[in-house]
Amino acid sequence: MAAVEHADAAGNPKRARISLEMTAEEKFFFDLNGFLVVKGVLSAEEVASANAAIDCHAGEILEREGALRNTREGSPLGGDGVNGRRELAGMLEWPKPQCDPFRTLLAHSRLLPYFTELCGEGYRMDHLPFVIMQRKGSEGFSLHGGPLNGKGKMNPTLQYRCEDGAFYNSLVAMSVQLSDHNPGDGGFCVVRGSHKIKFPLPDSFMHGEAGREHVYQPTTRAGDVVFFSEATVHGALPWTSEHERRVALYRFAPSTIAYGRSYYPQWPSAMLEDLSEQQRAVLEPPYANRLDRPVVRPGKEGVIVESRSESKKAFDRAVFKTGYF
Repeated sequence: MAAVEHADAAGNPKRARISLEMTAEEKFFFDLNGFLVVKGVLSAEEVASANAAIDCHAGEILEREGALRNTREGSPLGGDGVNGRRELAGMLEWPKPQCDPFRTLLAHSRLLPYFTELCGEGYRMDHLPFVIMQRKGSEGFSLHGGPLNGKGKMNPTLQYRCEDGAFYNSLVAMSVQLSDHNPGDGGFCVVRGSHKIKFPLPDSFMHGEAGREHVYQPTTRAGDVVFFSEATVHGALPWTSEHERRVALYRFAPSTIAYGRSYYPQWPSAMLEDLSEQQRAVLEPPYANRLDRPVVRPGKEGVIVESRSESKKAFDRAVFKTGYF
């Protein structure tokens, strides 16, 4: 999705206009690979704000140790065997302005075409987001995900389809890069095309002991965003760089689908305070758009929220004597 610049009568460039849909090339490569890198979504200032907010909560960071490790001991994905992956959550609940860089991503104008193409209109946040951190030597994460369960049978909760040019993903991950991922650094890795596999992962491949040539680590810069279907087999390589790896990971689903359950009976109350109308719409529980769901859409003045007309809502209430049927 490319930004298009225009000039006024004097030849001065106007503000870039962002395309309202994924390009044909982006659709092709997402369908081919099961993931897509969107370059330069966040500015250097926005990345710095997000990292500064994380630093303010450094005392809340937890490291995976012992039985909580994400890799098999001694496996090629296990890193130095000393440093575990570090994690931090609660970003949407932090006080302002610390929460702002993370809340903005829920209905970001640059990301909206990807949300709606990959999850459909009425997309919703499905999991609580969190920050993943790896220091030099830190373990990665064994390969996981994919459209099949461990017995090689279809896993209906993690599926990918593309029919008549339209995507269907039961769960989509969005990884917001808050540090550079240079060639050979490690971090997020993916098995390209694995969202269409028909056989379960061999154990040796899952733990990085065989087939390493099939595991790909995208090169990204801080401010880039990686979208991937949870039907795509993915994981993480041990981190080798001197600088710390940082990403903010979100998961989104179609309007009628739920994998997680943190929304029930409601999201954490602090997370719901002072949200914009657009952000709150993305946090709706799962139900069909037909039932008055607030839907986030692009508008002339930015991202807007639309729902069914009041006259149709009133007619249903008159017929069924209740708000919904």
